[in-house]
Amino acid sequence: MAYAAISSLMYTLEQLFKPNQPFVCRSYTQHVQSLCQNLSALQDLLDDTTKDIETLKVIEKRMRNVIYKAEYRVDSSLRRIILADREDKRQKAYTSFYEELLKVKGQIYFLTKEVMQINVKKHGSKSAAFSQDQKSTIVENTVVGMEDDFNTILDRVTAQTDELTVIPIFGMGGIGKTTLARKVYDDSFICSRFDKLAWVTISEEYNERQMLLEVVSSVTTGGNQEKSDDELMEIVYRGLKGRRFLIVIDDIWSTEAWDQMQRIFPNDDNKSRILLTTRLKYVADYVNCPDFPPHSKSFLSLEDSWNLFTEKIFKKDPCPPLLEEIGKHIVQQCQGLPLSIVVVAGLLGKMDLTHDNWKNVEENLSSFFGTVSERCQSILSLSYNYLPQYLKACFLHVGGFPEDTEIKVSQLIRLWIAEQFVKARNNKRLEVVGEEYLQELVDRSLILTGNQSANGRIKSCKIHDLLRQLCLSETHTENVVRVMNGNVVVSLVEVIDDQRRVIGLHKHEEKQVYRPAHSNDITSITRTFISKQYLRTFSTISEFKLLKVLDVLSVLYDFSRVIPELVHLRYVAARIREGVSLAKLRNLQTIILRSLGKKALKQPLDIWTMSELRHLDIRWAPLYICNPLEAENRLFLNNLQNLYVYNSPFIVEIIRKTPNLKKLRFSNDSERDWSAILDSLILLKELETLLIKVKSIDINIFSGDILPCKIKKMTFSSNIKKLILLDTCIPWKVVNLLANLSNLEVLKGCRAFNGKYWRLNEDVVFRKLKYVEIVYIAMERWKVWRDKQFVGLEMWELAAGSNNFPMLEQLKLYGLHKLEEIPESIGDIMTLKFIGIRNCSSGVENSAKRIQQEQESLGNYELQLQIITAKRE
Repeated sequence: MAYAAISSLMYTLEQLFKPNQPFVCRSYTQHVQSLCQNLSALQDLLDDTTKDIETLKVIEKRMRNVIYKAEYRVDSSLRRIILADREDKRQKAYTSFYEELLKVKGQIYFLTKEVMQINVKKHGSKSAAFSQDQKSTIVENTVVGMEDDFNTILDRVTAQTDELTVIPIFGMGGIGKTTLARKVYDDSFICSRFDKLAWVTISEEYNERQMLLEVVSSVTTGGNQEKSDDELMEIVYRGLKGRRFLIVIDDIWSTEAWDQMQRIFPNDDNKSRILLTTRLKYVADYVNCPDFPPHSKSFLSLEDSWNLFTEKIFKKDPCPPLLEEIGKHIVQQCQGLPLSIVVVAGLLGKMDLTHDNWKNVEENLSSFFGTVSERCQSILSLSYNYLPQYLKACFLHVGGFPEDTEIKVSQLIRLWIAEQFVKARNNKRLEVVGEEYLQELVDRSLILTGNQSANGRIKSCKIHDLLRQLCLSETHTENVVRVMNGNVVVSLVEVIDDQRRVIGLHKHEEKQVYRPAHSNDITSITRTFISKQYLRTFSTISEFKLLKVLDVLSVLYDFSRVIPELVHLRYVAARIREGVSLAKLRNLQTIILRSLGKKALKQPLDIWTMSELRHLDIRWAPLYICNPLEAENRLFLNNLQNLYVYNSPFIVEIIRKTPNLKKLRFSNDSERDWSAILDSLILLKELETLLIKVKSIDINIFSGDILPCKIKKMTFSSNIKKLILLDTCIPWKVVNLLANLSNLEVLKGCRAFNGKYWRLNEDVVFRKLKYVEIVYIAMERWKVWRDKQFVGLEMWELAAGSNNFPMLEQLKLYGLHKLEEIPESIGDIMTLKFIGIRNCSSGVENSAKRIQQEQESLGNYELQLQIITAKRE
């Protein structure tokens, strides 16, 4: 995490030059700039991919220790400047900061020289290889639960395509890619089909000569050790020329390795094949042929996992019935990863196969799977070691979340940004770069995708337990994260005094705290504190003065007096009982505040000097954003991406001062000036998600010409992709105008629309709309257009809803008790995948069933239908 530590320190120093930071003397500029240049040079050294793993770890450890101490000096000094309440104290703090700055500059200078002098040599290849002659020494792998995978690969290898074809298999370490490739390679039919076969394992470092020697040994005889690389290439090329060959390239890690290798394989249009395995999706995408997309090796089902386990431990014999229930529970913890299953079988196979032994394992799964994890780490750790520096901290951070939980992607990326893990790239928003980082980890088979949002983006992610254990092992080695588990009594100051990041996963009872003997006014190097479980009290958090990330929403404690003292915060998510002053917290990027206890009178919150602010959510806090026109030193908040506020008296003024919003969620009273609000929304050209809630339902708000006029201007933020309307009671004729939002993909409404009939004529086309959700409205009939006439719900044979929603994928209708039917032609929409019905009329349910039946009669079995029916009297 040295790379991330350098980024964090550089960010702190760069903020000193921002216009909202008037408390640092400009005479320090040259020293700060010089320091930043040296820090950047250190990052460049870490980015150098020619270093071997062991050397890199030595460098990282040395850098990390020095950088942490340097950041401590800088943060402590700046804190004293920020909190100084008198001019003499401030001047004294300035002097102290200058002295510390010079010390830090010297330390970093000597660190740079020290690291530069380390003799970094690229180690030789660690790859091993199996030639054709060695195949007989390999124990045949059991292919259980891979029958479909095997048949797919076999079909591709034996396809009638004449051209030399590359067939990539990708997936996480230990998922069975090599086993699958070996099964194909050893198949008797395959052996007879090809003239030449060769197997080469590349591993994480590509060594061209080693690879050439292994292929040469498979295609020719005789000694070749003394020949040059060029001579070996010619031997391979001539040995394969005119012959049908199958080459297996196992565990390749880079596109550069492939670019060097592919030159030696002739393409004679004789149905030769190259079977390739990799953990990296981008490598698989790079090498694949258009006719054969990369094959993703998936996890085993529970049934297949059990079959693999029993075959490994009992061979041909069945599992004793007394052990089956316990055994299945143990195997379930492997989460479908063959490597884990084989290791578990090996460990249990060394025990006496008794109920008591297996029961003891079941009761101590955490300890047992710790042993399993250790056995698997040598394989899985390659994926971590091969990560680029900018992804390592992101990956390790994911391991701090509770096991087996879905991680909300938006929150994860905000935390990454606050930790300075995400760096600017190609003028893209940091949130977009964070999503790219996540996708890279997914493509490297380190992170699993969870739920997707209505518009197809990754909404949540998760991590396999063995990879999570890898994260915890690495962070423990680096002494940068302390994950607290279990119901234990702890003194948090003692526990985390030397930890960079602390994550509490389970309930902890806090005991009486006494300051450590070495403590001063700033207790700890801890910069991040996250709690994932509810606690009743948490008084000791105020001891950690230099925190930059504080996520304690689950803690039932009033932080309104603690937060103002944490002047380095970039991310805060906490509960407060009253108003809170954030005037000195000018580096805040994320603010999420919730009310604690009874609803209190709302207090003003001044955010107008926070130029770094990116996410603000005070919907459930006793706060409102003060009027920017009355604020002192007010700024345009150009970095603010997400704004969630309820019942703000100055919403129009706020919107005008936040021009780059991507997501806006707000509520207001029905008596507000909605014309002015809608005019301000037109200014938000970057807006993609908009939620509007009216606090009290009033069918007259949008019944006139206000909303139609605004939408017809066409400048009404045409970039909007997701629109959520709550209690707005918009007339259906106005809803049709939303089709003018050319990028609209998601439309949700709860008590949002008013009127008995929804008529859609031929001009109303929601061209990109993928998701529609309508909840609790009094609509009775849904009319669509066909053959130049309106067709009511009583005349379904003429309906043609596919014209109005050409891209619709999901339709959800909840609580529509009066709606007679769904237009039958909704089923004709080629893209429709799902219809969800909950607590609607029997007519709606029956029409949905008819739509599905009609589509199945036409051969479309992909349309899914879910009906949840409330009890009817």
